[in-house]
Amino acid sequence: MPGRPLTLPGRNLLNLGALIVSLLLMVGFMLVPAGSGAGWTFLAAMTVIALVLGAHLVLAIGGGDMPVVVSIMNSYSGWASAFTGFMVDNDLLIITGALVGSSGAYLSYLMCQAMNRSFVSVLLGGYGTDSTSAAAGGSQHEGSVEETSAGEAAHLLQNARRVVITPGYGMAVAQAQYPVATLTEMLRSEGVEVTFGIHPVAGRLPGHMNVLLAEAKVPYDIVLEMDEVNDSFNDVDVVLVIGANDTVNPAAQEPGSPIAGMPVLRVWEASRVIVFKRSMATGYAGVDNPLFFRENTSMLFGDAKDTVEAIIRALE
Repeated sequence: MPGRPLTLPGRNLLNLGALIVSLLLMVGFMLVPAGSGAGWTFLAAMTVIALVLGAHLVLAIGGGDMPVVVSIMNSYSGWASAFTGFMVDNDLLIITGALVGSSGAYLSYLMCQAMNRSFVSVLLGGYGTDSTSAAAGGSQHEGSVEETSAGEAAHLLQNARRVVITPGYGMAVAQAQYPVATLTEMLRSEGVEVTFGIHPVAGRLPGHMNVLLAEAKVPYDIVLEMDEVNDSFNDVDVVLVIGANDTVNPAAQEPGSPIAGMPVLRVWEASRVIVFKRSMATGYAGVDNPLFFRENTSMLFGDAKDTVEAIIRALE
C-alpha cells in the first residue's frame, strides 16, 4: 500500500455523518431494554460503523504520519473504553478509559508539534488538508548509490574530527545500541568528538532512542536533540545514519511530498554521510530518500549490529 494519504470526495462529511449516526445509535442502545433484540441491532450497527470510520480516518492520514497514528489509536482505545463505561454504567471503565485517552491525546499532540503537523487535522483524518497536494507523492530519484565497507568506514572515523550519530528505528530492531555505545567510547578515547542527533519522533514514540542509548550507558550530555545539532552539520566530518530513513529525508523540503514540512535532520550538510541499512527500502512514508544518491553519501548494507561490530573490529 502506498504511503500517500487515500482520500475520498467529501470525506469530512462522511466522517461527520458516521459520527452522528453512531451517537444516535448509542442513545437508542441506552434507551431500549437490556438484552432486547433492538439493543443488539444497535450495537452491531455501531460496530460496523466504527470499523469503517476507523479505517477511513487512518487511510486519510497517510504513511508519513504513521508514528502519530500509533499514538492516536492508543488514545482512541481509551476513549472507547470510557464511552463503554457510560453505556454499561461502569465507573472503573470510565476512569481508566479517560486516563488512557487523555494521555494518548497529549502524546499525539506532542508528536504533531515535532512533525509540524496540525493535531486537529491528523485527529480527524486529514481534515482541512488539500486533497490535491495530499495525493501527490514525492519525486522519484534515479541513479547509482555508492557502497562502502566496514573497513573504509573505520578509516573515515579514525581521521574524523567530529562525528554525529543519528539513530532510528532500525537501530532498535537490530538491538545495535550496545555496539554503538562501544564504538562511541572507542572514538572518544582517540580524541574524536562524538555526539548523537535525536529526531523527536525517531523510533516509535518520542524518547525511544534516548531510552535505548541510556540503557547502553551512553553519556547523556552527548545525546542532543534535533534543534541542537541541525545548524552545525556543515562543521561535521562524518555522520552515521543508523537505521533512520524518513527523519533524514531531504524530500521533506520538496512541496507536494507526503512528508513535506516535516522537520528533519539535515545530515546531508556534513562532509561525509554513511547510511546503515538492510536494503534500499523506503520508510514509513513510502517516499524515496534522495540522501542515498548524494555524492557525499555511502551506503553500508547489512544488519546494523553486525556492521557496527565489524567497524569496531577494524578499529582495534
